Amino acid sequence: MYINQQYNIPSYDDFYRTAPDTQILNDIQKAINAEYSAIACYEKLARMAPTQNERNKILEIQKDEKRHLEEFSRIFTNLTGRPPSYQIIEECPDNYRAGMEFAFKDEQEAVDFYLDISDKTQDITIKDRFRRAASDEQNHAVWFLFFFKKFKGNANP
Repeated sequence: MYINQQYNIPSYDDFYRTAPDTQILNDIQKAINAEYSAIACYEKLARMAPTQNERNKILEIQKDEKRHLEEFSRIFTNLTGRPPSYQIIEECPDNYRAGMEFAFKDEQEAVDFYLDISDKTQDITIKDRFRRAASDEQNHAVWFLFFFKKFKGNANP
């Protein structure tokens, strides 16, 4: 891309950006879409939460997901010179308890996926961001499991 479009002067990064690994780019784009989907889902779940404490915790988790989305988007843009696309790739259940189970499983899968991305790359920044995100996702999974188990006997809280 160009620093100054009027004079068509290329930026330093245009000359020295190395071609990124296609698989890592695909994985980062998938992670971006997963975070984007989670943000939308957690908004929906927060509205259905039976208590203010649960609503607050879900919104706190959503805030982490927004941070992950920003970090992953910045990484993608730095690697490619263009912004990522954003799309919902998973539909969130309409039932609170089912949503908690869905969120728990989704967060657990994200842990493994993010650790895999971290292991595949030599880039210290990418490695660090995805390891930190994996840690956050594990923490989120614990909260969603707690909310899910709390309503185990209720059909539709």
